[in-house]
Amino acid sequence: MIDKRILSTGIAGADMDGGEGRGMKRTVFRMAQAVVLALTVTACATNPVTGKKDLMLVGKSTDLEIGGKNYAPMRQSEGGDYAMDPQLTAYVQQVGQRVAAVSPNRLPYEFTVLNNSIPNAWALPGGKIAVNRGLLVQLKSESELAAVLGHEVVHAAARHSAQQMSRGMLLQGGLVVAQVATSDSDYGSLAVAGAAAGAQLLLLRYGREAELESDKYGMNFMQQAGYDPQGAVSLQEMFVRMNDRKDSGWLAGLFSTHPPSPERLEANRKRAATLPKGGDLGAERYQAALAQTMRAKPAYDAYDEGRKALADKKADVALAKAGEAIRLLPGEAHFHALKGDAFLVQKNYKAATQAYTDAITRNDGFFYYWLQRGLVAEREKNDAAARNDLETSVKLLPTGPAYNSLGNIALRAGQRDAAKQYFAEAAGAAGEVGDAATASLMRLDLPENPGKYLRQQAGLDPSGKLVVAIGNPSRVPVTGLAITVQYVDANGRTRDVRRELSGTLAAGQQAQLSTGLGPFQDANQYRVAITSARVAE
Repeated sequence: MIDKRILSTGIAGADMDGGEGRGMKRTVFRMAQAVVLALTVTACATNPVTGKKDLMLVGKSTDLEIGGKNYAPMRQSEGGDYAMDPQLTAYVQQVGQRVAAVSPNRLPYEFTVLNNSIPNAWALPGGKIAVNRGLLVQLKSESELAAVLGHEVVHAAARHSAQQMSRGMLLQGGLVVAQVATSDSDYGSLAVAGAAAGAQLLLLRYGREAELESDKYGMNFMQQAGYDPQGAVSLQEMFVRMNDRKDSGWLAGLFSTHPPSPERLEANRKRAATLPKGGDLGAERYQAALAQTMRAKPAYDAYDEGRKALADKKADVALAKAGEAIRLLPGEAHFHALKGDAFLVQKNYKAATQAYTDAITRNDGFFYYWLQRGLVAEREKNDAAARNDLETSVKLLPTGPAYNSLGNIALRAGQRDAAKQYFAEAAGAAGEVGDAATASLMRLDLPENPGKYLRQQAGLDPSGKLVVAIGNPSRVPVTGLAITVQYVDANGRTRDVRRELSGTLAAGQQAQLSTGLGPFQDANQYRVAITSARVAE
């Protein structure tokens, strides 16, 4: 048994759980508490929309930085910009700017339409707003669109994300721990951790107060912009109907972050009754702006069916649906990418490469086409072509698969340091890619830097003999473990003694090693470091 009163902080990779470490932790925690308390008292700001005092530990400049930095990668991870109907995007931008013009918080508002069939809309801090094609085809009037955009404008203008971040900082003692959740997207799950880290609150559910506030002031904004506020009522009526029907598309999109409720509908009805009657409904104008996209809807429906078939491992069905979508709308690059993905599942690499090339020819600004073509080239050991495509893809959206393949290419070229860097980036990805990249990185780096990946905690048993606990917090099993203990013997000579741990230490596990050294009186008499380890194959 290790004497918990005496624990060494070690040399490399040590946990600070000893007396000295605990004391430092307590000191840091108390400092954090003091800072947070001070901030709580002093860091209140006037909400530019409501006029109320809100807790705000995040400056407006941070809002602008987060939004500006993350708008492009978030759009990539959610399907990319909708390029097939630029007039519709221009129309949405016009409506959005009309609503944003009445906001008391003058931000550099931007609006875009995303090429995504999931009904959704979102706002990043700083006024960066997106609405999916899948939501636009469900709306009936420009006033409903103004209600959607007005709601998102309020989220940005009232700094709801900053409020969420401030509460997170308060609860976590200065750390915001929420993460981007883009699993509802076909593409977002590929992104490495941190690729859009500043947008970490994007897809978290706002609280009831924030949603009601955005509904209320969004209606004010749209009415002041000249729209009929009844558009916000009919919008919520549609949301409640869809929610009652448990429509899977809606549940995966807007409802996951902006949950509808009879309470919100009733609040909108009451609010509309207090606002001036009339205003611009814009139903005919909206239908005219949407006409081209509505004509293309059967093609996107076929594409969505193909994506579902591919997820169900029905590559033949997916290929047929891709062909149907291409016949209806040959210029849409997503359809050609689906064709490429189906060919890839069938291991028809030449046809897959051609399909991805067809997609890039139609739209060279979306990461996924470059990524997929690069992955096929890397599989075929066409490293020069693969590197070009993969590097292009990560400029648009950093992803685990791209970095992992770039690491493989660098390793084949004998560029070990570059390979390490690529694998380290890919290790931030979820699932099999992250696991594979972690294993590749540790094969290269673990023998040279075992203390970077493993943890040791040293202490004394009841007889004063040194015992070392070795932990493996990594995602891969390790073996060949050895430690070196440095101490001064009875003759005053410094000695370095090596001790080995037999067997394999599994991922997430810990083992105890009795060194037989001692007896020692306290932790100042020895130092412990992990000096040898390798990945268990």
